[in-house]
Amino acid sequence: MRRVAAIAVVLIAAGAFLTVTTAATKHKRPAYLVRAIFDDASFAVAGEDVRVAGANVGSIQSLGVTDRKRAAVTVAIDDLRFAPFHANATCAIRPQSLIGEQYVDCSPGTASAPQLPKITQGPGTGSHLLPVAQTSSPIESDIVQNISTQPVRQSLAVIIDEFGTGLAARGSDLNAVIHRANPALGDTDRVLKILARQNHTLAQLATDSDTVLSPLARERHQLSGFVANANTTSVASAQRAADISRTFAEFPSFLRQLRPLMADLGSLTDQGTPLMTSLGQSASAVGRQFANLTPFAAKARTALIDLGASAQKSQPALVATLPLAQRLGRLGSAAVPTAALLDRLTASIEKTGGIEQLMKLLFAGAVGGNGFNSLSHYIRAEPLVSDCTDYVTRPQLGCSANFQHGSAAAAQATAAGSSSASGGGSATGGSSPGAGAAGQAGDEVVTQAVHKAQPTARRATALKGLVGYLVGGGR
Repeated sequence: MRRVAAIAVVLIAAGAFLTVTTAATKHKRPAYLVRAIFDDASFAVAGEDVRVAGANVGSIQSLGVTDRKRAAVTVAIDDLRFAPFHANATCAIRPQSLIGEQYVDCSPGTASAPQLPKITQGPGTGSHLLPVAQTSSPIESDIVQNISTQPVRQSLAVIIDEFGTGLAARGSDLNAVIHRANPALGDTDRVLKILARQNHTLAQLATDSDTVLSPLARERHQLSGFVANANTTSVASAQRAADISRTFAEFPSFLRQLRPLMADLGSLTDQGTPLMTSLGQSASAVGRQFANLTPFAAKARTALIDLGASAQKSQPALVATLPLAQRLGRLGSAAVPTAALLDRLTASIEKTGGIEQLMKLLFAGAVGGNGFNSLSHYIRAEPLVSDCTDYVTRPQLGCSANFQHGSAAAAQATAAGSSSASGGGSATGGSSPGAGAAGQAGDEVVTQAVHKAQPTARRATALKGLVGYLVGGGR
């Protein structure tokens, strides 16, 4: 059973492979054909490799001969990532091994150059033409070695002699063939031409280099120190190569996160342009203000120094107030309930109109205690004018400031029906010394009666005298 299952799996895999291969063959794109013209393509055969930068990209499809007796090598580029070829493309036939195998080494050129022209008719129709000026066929090393052997050396001498006769008038053609045979000669020729065109620049370069190198020669010790420090830096960087590589790996993420911030900074810059313009316009005025602040700062320096000295002197006193501040803090904490109740009381008084009601009570009491006649309300008052009503700072003989004595005298004088205002006590209990003998006798009698009476009787008498004084003694 297991063998049957294994055979089924193999068959399915083979079928899938054939399907994929068929599909790939069906959708395979045609190769890119290049017809390269060489002066000599000996030992090159169809099927040999075509390489670009050492990588196999195709093979030689066919070889032929042009009307001018040159070799025409058609190469097929199967890897289309290296196609198309451009106008500055080059190809060379190179030895692949010691047994004489060859391969075609090509460079597709640069994308800035136009593509190779396509052959529309004649031999090689459909392929792209690479001219002989962009190809080369190096001479094989074994051929060069054979020159030193007989009879090749004699044959070469005869050939050169005959070539000398045949090429006497074709020196330019021979020069072109030699250049194509060795691309380095052609490149050297182009380099020399470029240098010839740049001879003045090279002369100036020599002069300028002397000017530049002279200071460098004087500073060679610093330059050598720079090289040594660069070596130290390179060693330290090599030790942290992993961290540096991780930094470069995370740098794109950092740039992505930095992009919104830079956009916001750009917006801020655009919005801040008017502000900067206004600041620029007011910069001169601000500069003058700062210039004016300089004398003020010089004067304030002395004041600040004195203030610092005063603060240093007052520091002990301020430190000594810390217990008081702590007590005040505790008092404030303890007064919180009281303050809350007081707040509720004042709010209730304000809400219920307590102040207005109290004022009305006082007004009604004042009105009720005063008299009223046919004209209007009047205040019951009894002016007292005597020698004891003046303001003095020393005790006066015969004047008393005792409220009880004054109240009793006033009550007695009121009971006696005295019609003179000078016989009563003052608001502070004072008595007039000029009130007469009757007034003095009355005071003495009242004083003795008060001292002999019981405390309750004294209080009643004093209250009666106070009420009599306030309401006018029953008048």
